Amino acid sequence: MSVMEYLIGQRRLKDTDLPQPWSKGGDAREITLRLLEVVFPIQLLQNVNVRMWDGNSWPTSAPRAATVVLNRPSALREMLLPGTESGLGEAYLEGAFDIEGDIEAAFELTDFLMVKTNGWIWPLQLGHLLWQLPENCFSQKSQDRQARLHGERHSLERDREAIQFHYSISNQFYMLWLDKSMAYSCAYFNSPADSLEEAQQNKYDHICRKLDLKINQRLLDISCGWGGLLLHAVRYYGVEAVGITLSKERYDYVQERIESEGLNGRASVCMLDYRELVAEGLYDAVVSVGMVVHVGREQLMNYFEKVMLLLKPGGLFLNHGIGLGPIKFPGKSGSFIGKYVFPDSDILLINRMLQDAEECGWEILDVESLREHYAMTLSHWENRLKAHHADALEFVDEYTYRTWRLYMVGCAHHFQSGRLSIYQTLLAKLTSEGKSAAPMVRSRWYQEDR
Repeated sequence: MSVMEYLIGQRRLKDTDLPQPWSKGGDAREITLRLLEVVFPIQLLQNVNVRMWDGNSWPTSAPRAATVVLNRPSALREMLLPGTESGLGEAYLEGAFDIEGDIEAAFELTDFLMVKTNGWIWPLQLGHLLWQLPENCFSQKSQDRQARLHGERHSLERDREAIQFHYSISNQFYMLWLDKSMAYSCAYFNSPADSLEEAQQNKYDHICRKLDLKINQRLLDISCGWGGLLLHAVRYYGVEAVGITLSKERYDYVQERIESEGLNGRASVCMLDYRELVAEGLYDAVVSVGMVVHVGREQLMNYFEKVMLLLKPGGLFLNHGIGLGPIKFPGKSGSFIGKYVFPDSDILLINRMLQDAEECGWEILDVESLREHYAMTLSHWENRLKAHHADALEFVDEYTYRTWRLYMVGCAHHFQSGRLSIYQTLLAKLTSEGKSAAPMVRSRWYQEDR
């Protein structure tokens, strides 16, 4: 039974459905057991067990796909009292609970909690029990780890701070779980059997073919990451490519790759914001992978207008970015990712992005959803990170490791459930005669050979 099927069939809880408040100082174990019985429906626990700090299991000790481990008597108080996704995530970061086994299987319970605690009366009545549990006496680091940005939202200075917050971790940490090309974006799986390396190469080719790249054309890669797509386009499609990034760590990495692979003169990288580019009509094609969530709705029109100026008439622009999916998020999200992973990220509906693009004069040639591909990509990343847990602690602390693992699993769950999606949008800047460089049929995008 899915979460939605369960919720649809439920009536609204009455006061008589709730347990009576426990006396002050009641036994934490008994209170926790009663809370588990009230909060978690047995119907949703076919794949998940709960194990308490004293080793006792609920509702059964039989093996399940996942086990939620409550590490201390205050665990449920820390998890449930905030009533937000962010609060639940912070309890995990602080070590109040762990998840053993298939961490993704436990996220169905997270969905249920977000709905359960979204009301006003129910959390208040539930609080009669939660307040009887001990307070957390462990040092809370979450307040110190949140992003604290300065200045006007999506100003040049503040965006630099936001990017540096996310990418300040050493490149060696990313190398533990990314593919060999260091692609930090949605891969393209021709088959579920594809390795992550194969799927990222597929993605590079898919983008280059959509842009119909040809020898000696000029390509601009906005937010080029560690240069995987940039160098792929130079090596296999013969273009001259320029990448821009706001991350010093990634700039240094790409510059070193360009020099070590002997691609000086064919590829280059600059530390620039897209708004700082001044050339007009210089590029035959522009690509932006994963950048649009950092643009902000306030700047979206400026973003499309700026790329329009950079392109030659007839040129193509592929915008690859996350958008909201058709399924609404349950409960109050609390913006865990905004606090701890991607500050100031702004995820929009695809129709908003397309409308702004059209108003700027772009012709929309194609929109492709890669939602399920991103769920698979994130699962690959999380499995690799988990397998390199000990290695990761050479570069980050346990708190950061848990932050990144939770971010990957949570996003994979949201893409799989349809709350998030990701779109490749192919746009054309038409000539004065109404023409573009795009081929008339899509078949060329799917050819086997480069």
